[in-house]
Amino acid sequence: MARARIAVIGAGVIGRRHAALMARSARGALACIADPSDAAAPLAAALGVPHHRSIDAMLAAGAPDGAILATPNALHLDGGLALIAAGIPALIEKPLAVEVADARRLVEAAAAAGVALMTGHHRRHNPLIAEAKAMIARGDIGVPVSVHGQFWLAKPDAYFEEPWRRAPGAGPVFMNLTHDIDLLRHLVGEIAEVQAMTANRVRANPVEDAAVILLRFENGALGAMNVSDAIPAPWSWEMTAAENPAYPATGAACCHIGGTLGALELPSLKLWHDEGRRDWMTPIVARMAPRAHEDPLVRQIDHFAAVIAGEAAPLCSGREGLRTLEVLDAIRRAAQTGRPVAPHAGV
Repeated sequence: MARARIAVIGAGVIGRRHAALMARSARGALACIADPSDAAAPLAAALGVPHHRSIDAMLAAGAPDGAILATPNALHLDGGLALIAAGIPALIEKPLAVEVADARRLVEAAAAAGVALMTGHHRRHNPLIAEAKAMIARGDIGVPVSVHGQFWLAKPDAYFEEPWRRAPGAGPVFMNLTHDIDLLRHLVGEIAEVQAMTANRVRANPVEDAAVILLRFENGALGAMNVSDAIPAPWSWEMTAAENPAYPATGAACCHIGGTLGALELPSLKLWHDEGRRDWMTPIVARMAPRAHEDPLVRQIDHFAAVIAGEAAPLCSGREGLRTLEVLDAIRRAAQTGRPVAPHAGV
């Protein structure tokens, strides 16, 4: 089977990971790297592929089969539209765009052109998430009632030396919680309403360093997310899932999804239940669901190659990325106004 030739556009931290992991993909092969920086040239040379300084230069040299767009968020709109106009299937790193209106433009342009568009919410490709979704779908926890999620960790002072990381839109809600919100949508269902409070008292930057968010799902379940990047703690996906070797794994839990028959702990896939007695006076037991250990970024590349070949529909389409961005925007507005906000009102 021929491997899809996939370009990586943007040679920052995540772009470099995509480029390096391409060699482990069974379905994708690195076609080239496009980035205006001089530092991208030796990376491309080390990986044995051409280096182009722009998307236009890449297209002039010969279009790849698909492209992963890993540029800064503010460049997603222009880069995505250029790829769509050239008829190139695109996987755009999260968030799909900075503004909801821009994300909607990308989704509509891709639909009009008949070009496949994916959003890089890679956690959906983690085998443990596939198993969690199957467990919930077959009723292992019963009817979902409540969700609790946590993102607590301490970003170092050096992280904020880049000015944009101290500006609104670069805080843990938009930069980190976007993954958690996408997973909750994927596992529990669409979010109908949000309420939120944010604070910046630790660092006093214009961007938040803590947030508490309430969620109401369309199926009636409720949820709460507690977020901070200023607390040394083990409770975040980064610190618990052992997904990225850059983060030390703690073995703790960061999300609990409870239903009428049991409660699921993530990322361990531990299912707590009372063997049907539903009695708080009787012992509660737990069982561990089996899980495979595969890199979700590699699995995402394999899936993208299948989408390029027309063999699969996107697991996380551009429209899914738009829906998650709408929830993040609703959280921002709820925190600003102090009132509940419906993410998809009028959509």
